[in-house]
Amino acid sequence: MRLSPSAHLDTFCRDHLPAPDSWPEFDFTLPELAYPAELNCAAELVDGDSDRRCLLGDGEVWTYAQVADRARRVAAALTDDQGLVPGNRVLLRGPNNPWLVVSWLGGLLAGGVVVTTMPLLRPGELATIGEISQPTVALCDPRFLDDLVLADIPGLRILTYDDLQISTVRADFTPVRTAADDVAMLAFTSGTTGRPKATMHFHRDVLAIADTYGRHVLQLRPTDLVVGTPPLAFTFGLGALVIFPLRAGAATLLLEKAAPELLVDAIEEHAVTVVFTAPIAYRAMLSERNLGRISSLRRCVSAGEHLSAAIWSDFREKTGIRILDGIGATEMLHIFLSRTETDDKAGSTGRPVPGYQAIVVGPAGDPVPDGTPGQLAVRGPTGCRYLADDRQHDYVRNGWNITGDTYIRDTDGWFWFQARSDDMIVSAGYNIAGPEVEEALLRHPDVAECAVVGAPDDLRGTVVKAVVVPTNGVLPDVKALQDFVKSEIAPYKYPRIIEFRTELPRTATGKLQRYRLR
Repeated sequence: MRLSPSAHLDTFCRDHLPAPDSWPEFDFTLPELAYPAELNCAAELVDGDSDRRCLLGDGEVWTYAQVADRARRVAAALTDDQGLVPGNRVLLRGPNNPWLVVSWLGGLLAGGVVVTTMPLLRPGELATIGEISQPTVALCDPRFLDDLVLADIPGLRILTYDDLQISTVRADFTPVRTAADDVAMLAFTSGTTGRPKATMHFHRDVLAIADTYGRHVLQLRPTDLVVGTPPLAFTFGLGALVIFPLRAGAATLLLEKAAPELLVDAIEEHAVTVVFTAPIAYRAMLSERNLGRISSLRRCVSAGEHLSAAIWSDFREKTGIRILDGIGATEMLHIFLSRTETDDKAGSTGRPVPGYQAIVVGPAGDPVPDGTPGQLAVRGPTGCRYLADDRQHDYVRNGWNITGDTYIRDTDGWFWFQARSDDMIVSAGYNIAGPEVEEALLRHPDVAECAVVGAPDDLRGTVVKAVVVPTNGVLPDVKALQDFVKSEIAPYKYPRIIEFRTELPRTATGKLQRYRLR
């Protein structure tokens, strides 16, 4: 594949792209994906002098004009004061707030490659990210400075937001004219085990997710106010809270702390219209106390982990809103398979987002018949490019991105999640999808949360084990739960082991860590 001439003087990212023959096939058929050869995605997102609200946080409201002004000043400070050259990596560290957003935008305007990190990462984890991405400068919330200093990343100059002193910096910065296929950002996979992988996304990719999922499925309006729980270092959060709203001219409320109860408080106080969060938060919203407090919502998006049919149906019945369940991946940048507001099949993840294609393949990579479980394979305008990582060949096969999810496509073209491919339980020769057992358990009134994994067994090889968080802390009868599952799904799938806990282990992005329960 021939790339455009790069604006990057620091060629680190181009030098570490995977070999072209290991890239997935890309599809730019949609007319809105016909981007020019030169493109700076941040300039496209912040261009304008509107006094319309853009970012809300810390009790402040920043207009589009203020966001554009501050982003340009950040870019000038990085270039004039820190000697940043196009292609240098800019590491970002801090919670979700307006300063993190303008730092992200400013780094891109300056031609840098942004590397946004989770605020909860510790020195060892930050050191690994530093080793892989080799950043030259970091912009850090002063409250999160200590662990970054302790990470001792070689050659890294660390600045806090206060150090920028942008009020004294020029505001007439001209955005660097990057190529559409210059790397704009490195996003690290939020996996639960193993060495993290850096995914490389171009400037055109940033706009592509807004011009596919954002435009055709989410359909934000300039009057919308968006809120969400995912951190901006998680590409689900970056698209939800920055890229989609700015592309549509809408506003974002940024929460540094976003537990379900705090999220509901924010929705009520600010009359939020669109929310992005995980299934656990939607379940919390359905309490009698909370239902009236979320009446301003018109659009709800769920991703990060499978949304059960029980939660989707309950939420629709009590609020009238069909949650837009979707599946995305850090490798794909955002959601590529999604429900729409008119979809009515509870439990399905929907169909491919316009601009994307999806199939279900077998072990040899060939499509399997509808109704047959297999690996989900996807391609579109975005796709996997790992930075100098041999695992590229595991994720991309025959031009398709293999997501690591087991799915079934029905004869109407709807896709049904079965399990993460490494979460499929094989017990006495039967394949049992853990999420199906979880959905059955969640229909029982005494189960608040649950996770299903395989446990070793001398006779069956593996048996189904359920870890249950009881409703209101009251332990239900184990046999009653087992009998209930047998009445809901095939009896051989029932959990032979049930363990009770007060909470389930999750990552910083809210994903369930099933491996910790095995």
